[in-house]
Amino acid sequence: MINPSVAIIGGGPAGLLAAQHLAEAGVPGVAVFEAQATAGRKFLVAGHGGFNLTNGEPVADFGPRYAERQREFEQYLAAFGPTELRAWAAALGISTYVGSSGRVFPTEEHKPAQLLRAWLRRLAELGVSLHTRHRWLGFDGAAGLRLRDERSGQEFILQPRATLLALGGASWAKTGSDGRWAAVLTTEAGVPVVPFQPGNCGVEVGWSAFFREKVGRTPLKNVALRCGESTARGEIMLTDYGLEGTPVYALTPAIRQALAAGGPAPLLLNLKPDVAAAELLMRLQQPRRGRSLPEVLRQQLRLGPPVPTLLREAAPAEALHDPARLAALLQALPLPVSGLRPLDEAISTAGGVPFEEVDKHLMLRRRPGTFVAGEMLDWEAPTGGYLLQGCFSTGAWAARGIAQWLQTQRPA
Repeated sequence: MINPSVAIIGGGPAGLLAAQHLAEAGVPGVAVFEAQATAGRKFLVAGHGGFNLTNGEPVADFGPRYAERQREFEQYLAAFGPTELRAWAAALGISTYVGSSGRVFPTEEHKPAQLLRAWLRRLAELGVSLHTRHRWLGFDGAAGLRLRDERSGQEFILQPRATLLALGGASWAKTGSDGRWAAVLTTEAGVPVVPFQPGNCGVEVGWSAFFREKVGRTPLKNVALRCGESTARGEIMLTDYGLEGTPVYALTPAIRQALAAGGPAPLLLNLKPDVAAAELLMRLQQPRRGRSLPEVLRQQLRLGPPVPTLLREAAPAEALHDPARLAALLQALPLPVSGLRPLDEAISTAGGVPFEEVDKHLMLRRRPGTFVAGEMLDWEAPTGGYLLQGCFSTGAWAARGIAQWLQTQRPA
């Protein structure tokens, strides 16, 4: 195989966008190596949940979504943010719109596979070569890469002028995002990797067998969850193992921190976040006149199933007959979270290459000429378009850094 000018390891959003930007900048010999049979597998799997590419909120509000990495991501977003991402999709023939939740989706006639096919065609037109079923094995010397063609079993070495590692995190291993690269990076390049932890995932609650059988998978709409000082609103799903849904995912960092302190995480559920506490109490103090708890909840507060069952599961029995205590529970029902769902079920992962190990261009300090982008880096963000946007933005930023690096490495 002819040595590429730039070798991109990983055919996900970060790697593919970096390849496109480099090719459009006139960099010749850009090659993408993907271990799976097709590129963008996790990209397509993400599309099964609605395929929100980014978010329509003002770009100034994006930075805090990346928590302690706000400063870095504000820089990346300024270079390639939601406006640029929608323009990129439009250039591929994929129109987008902002949904009621603020999330940005392709219009109804455009499916994830259509976008990916259009993208791969564009890359081919630009001269980017894509090599599927090629697994990265590690480094060779100061700039070399060891790879294996999974079809033939043949191993070979490349000597690119620059390398981008965009191998993803450690969730959804079936898509190739298995985190196996971490041991190689540490062993062969001395780069410490922050251990992976689940991000944007469901939580486990020890429901009784009766509750699991009676409730099963049931949504609770327009609720709020609180863990410590963090609050999130939206729709959650009661499941046989516990809870899932956007508010749960948004609180994953806070829940993870609480669990690390030992014991269950105190997750508080507000079933009526838009009703003032005094109003709630007034409605519950109305005479019951023989009505059952489910009737009172339905008639006074429009709370139907499975709320009565949930209250009986999570609250003391005597509290359900005391209007004051019941009112308080309806806005702060404790749900003892015993753990997070397994890493491979998580939508994303926390952990990865520390930002202290890369320079401002996302180049590894310990291995000049090797850059990192996407979920390999140690950052996390909530669902709602912020995850994909983060991957795209770091890919674009790394491409800019690679182009500058190649300029400095030109022979005299």
